Amino acid sequence: MTQTEPIYEIYEVAALTGLAPARLRAWERRYAVVRPARQANRYRAYNARQVALLRAYARLIQAGSRIGDLVSQPIESVLAQADARDQDGTPVGAFLAAVERLDRGAMYRILETEARSHGLVHLCDQVIQPLGQVVGDRWALGLLPIALEHLASETVVSFLKHALTMVVAADQPVLLANCLAGERHEWGVLRSLAHAQAAGWRLNYLGPDLPLGETIEAAWRLKPSLVALSASDPHLVQRQLRELLQLPKRLPAGVAVMFGGRGFVPHAEPLKSIGLLHGSDQFPTPAALRAR
Repeated sequence: MTQTEPIYEIYEVAALTGLAPARLRAWERRYAVVRPARQANRYRAYNARQVALLRAYARLIQAGSRIGDLVSQPIESVLAQADARDQDGTPVGAFLAAVERLDRGAMYRILETEARSHGLVHLCDQVIQPLGQVVGDRWALGLLPIALEHLASETVVSFLKHALTMVVAADQPVLLANCLAGERHEWGVLRSLAHAQAAGWRLNYLGPDLPLGETIEAAWRLKPSLVALSASDPHLVQRQLRELLQLPKRLPAGVAVMFGGRGFVPHAEPLKSIGLLHGSDQFPTPAALRAR
């Protein structure tokens, strides 16, 4: 099962870039910074390349540049300025330099040093999240070969999976987590699981691309207190929505379900209407969940 190219509505682009919808519309009208396609309902539909470019403009505007000056420059110049501003002297910049050298050992050491110095949650929020944005933006803009994108992703994912298994507390309640069938992007769910672990959960992560039937079977074996599902593609959620709506009835009594990732956003209301929790990094503590 393959994922379609993601599209973003204007409210999502605003959240991803920090640019208000009114400013995005004004830039489109006055400067033709990007020209999003239109969906059947006439809503704007931005692609990943356009979001990446807008994010670069936003970073430079925040640093004091003027959009009128930036749009007169070649895109490559704008991107180089944005990269230099955000990455020089930072762990993200050091990691990207190691990616360019294909130096997996250096990449791993950067992650290890940050986790040891500041903790896993700090690493996820202050290094891995912005790193994911930069890697995704560079890939969308054609500036990062797919081999380097794969190397960066595989290094981050393997590091996080190892780090999350290093903390095991037998007396903590179990959280069972996985990505929906067809979903292969793990950065987001693993970063969120670091927050869940910090909130007091004992993790049992089943991995990417798992059919719901397998999740249900594992839940009957493990008897977790919470099942967490992740998806970045709304089309994957749409195809499995009927099964998702039946999920609480197929799990052991008392097992709560939480879903996260941008794939669930368009479908949040029907899922919340049957009592499922929606969130990203804000996992409830086991005590808070029991009190619901």
